[in-house]
Amino acid sequence: MKLADVIAVLESAYPPKTAEKWDAVGLVCGDPAEEVTRVLVCVDPTSSIVDEAVESGAQLVLAHHPLLLRGVNGVPADDPKGALVHKLIRNRAALYCAHTNADSALPGVSDALARAIGLDVTGPLEPAPDAPGTGLGRIGDLPEAEPLRVFAQRVADALPATVQGVRAAGDPDRPIRRVAVCGGAGDSFLAAVARAGVDAYVTADLRHHPASEHVESGGPALVDVAHWASEWPWCEQAAEILREQFGGRVDVLVSTRRTDPWTVGATSSAAGGHA
Repeated sequence: MKLADVIAVLESAYPPKTAEKWDAVGLVCGDPAEEVTRVLVCVDPTSSIVDEAVESGAQLVLAHHPLLLRGVNGVPADDPKGALVHKLIRNRAALYCAHTNADSALPGVSDALARAIGLDVTGPLEPAPDAPGTGLGRIGDLPEAEPLRVFAQRVADALPATVQGVRAAGDPDRPIRRVAVCGGAGDSFLAAVARAGVDAYVTADLRHHPASEHVESGGPALVDVAHWASEWPWCEQAAEILREQFGGRVDVLVSTRRTDPWTVGATSSAAGGHA
């Protein structure tokens, strides 16, 4: 298959026009006329991932996060991101990024997160105005209600391990059944979550003050996970789309390298505040 054939499938599943205006999606480097026999799917296009692509003989890296999100004037080889572009090109490997267009697609990033947790999805958290079923975040139901402490463990068991782990805010005994999820940073949707009639919200990168105010105001319980971990289930979803389309003519691998930036966890032994 040609790279152009793979791109056509990706852009059918994750239309670039649905990406947010600030986003940078699509082909970063690579020749659409080149042949592709192996694809590596990942969350972050880091140096470790590029090394893995070269080692595995992949001609395409499909990443969720953009490499060049902010405007640049060049990609010199002595620049960290430029070095990745040069290494990809030297090894005849392309890089394609599907970011907020993969977030809003059906199925998309949050569908993969919901499925990993065991939710039966009923619809988007923030629906797209012109495409039913699509939009950002998802709402779904567990088969049965369970306490927040049990639900938090369910989330931890469903996602790859990180230094941060999983933390929850709210009454540990609160029954959880209806759940909102958003892969990636989701604290901008806290108001929508409060209106959604859910028992809990699973997302990443929650900040202290918005989370505290949300819980104090009686909002749904919060479950905060690592950004990378919340989006990693999408990799298998995207891989399955390519496998089904090409029927074995393209080998599709999912990277298991942890690209979460946090590498050390520590627990304080000092006396803290009072409950």
